[in-house]
Order: sequence, then structure tokens, then C-alpha cells
Amino acid sequence: MNDGNEPSLIARLRAGDAAAFDLVYDAEKASVYGFLLRSCRDPHTAADLFQNVWLKLARHAARLSEDSNLRAWLLTVARREYIGFRRAQALDISRVLLLGLAPQTEHTGEPEADLALCTALARLADADREVLLLGVSGLEPEAMADALGVTSAAFRQRLSRARRRLAALLETDGPSEQAATKGAR
Repeated sequence: MNDGNEPSLIARLRAGDAAAFDLVYDAEKASVYGFLLRSCRDPHTAADLFQNVWLKLARHAARLSEDSNLRAWLLTVARREYIGFRRAQALDISRVLLLGLAPQTEHTGEPEADLALCTALARLADADREVLLLGVSGLEPEAMADALGVTSAAFRQRLSRARRRLAALLETDGPSEQAATKGAR
């Protein structure tokens, strides 16, 4: 799959070809799962939402338009799954106490710069984090704007603002300050 727009692959998906589904899955699973994991910062939740995305592709493949960009379609579905999860989470009274807990993370031995970036991303508002994650998804700007349901100009503006907010957080909590703090111990 070159760019997610291969017409014969889409035609095969629309016809219910399981091998075409496998090709799309192999090509896009890392992109979709990575987006979800960075969005919700919990591997268990990301895995559940990830499965929902692929179920939706299986259920709705026959309705894909011939000019569909599969990566954009999948990331749009992933985004909607995440938003639906967040809405359900906010409405579920039994989870109110869990909303304030830090997300579960595993120690991966990341370098300090990566850790600072992850920390700064976690501190951003969901809307800023979402636009930044779409910004590194490999999609064209128009497809990213479509995934958010906004115009290209609005997407560029949101991306610019999110980058400024991220840069400000990195300046405040960046690896240079963390290294200086470690050296002072």
C-alpha cells in the first residue's frame, strides 16, 4: 500500500476480500495504534479502541468511496472512538474517582528528551495533543483537517498554537533543566 489511496485495494476491500483487509491492517496498524496510545496514554484502553477501529473497517468496507484515503479514514475513526470513550468516561459516575489518577505507563528507558516530550504532551489539553499527533501521522494537511472536521486553514492555526504551547512546556520542563537539577544533587 503506497499512499492509502490504491483504487484496486479499495475495490477489493469493498468486495469483502480478506487478503485486502490484511494488507491494510499490516500497513496501518502501527499508525492507528500509535495515535490511540499517544491520545489516551493507556495501553489497555488504546488496545480496546484499536480493535474497534478495525471492526468498523470490516463492517463498513463496502461503503468506502473509491477515492478514500485509508489512513485518513482509519485515523478519523480512531479519533472518533477516542472521543466517544472520553465522553463515556466523563458520564460514567463510577469512574469519577479514576479521572484524576495518572495514566499507567511502563518504564521504557527513554532518553531524557523523549521523557520531557512525553511529559509535556501529557500536560497539554486533549485538543492540542490531538492536533499535534495528527500532525505527525504522515497524512497530508487536507486529510488531517478532514479528520478533525475543520478547514485546512483552521487546522494550520490549531497546529501552530499547539506547537507554541508544547514549546513553552518544553522550555519550562525541558531536558536541560532536568539535567541541571540532576547535576545539582
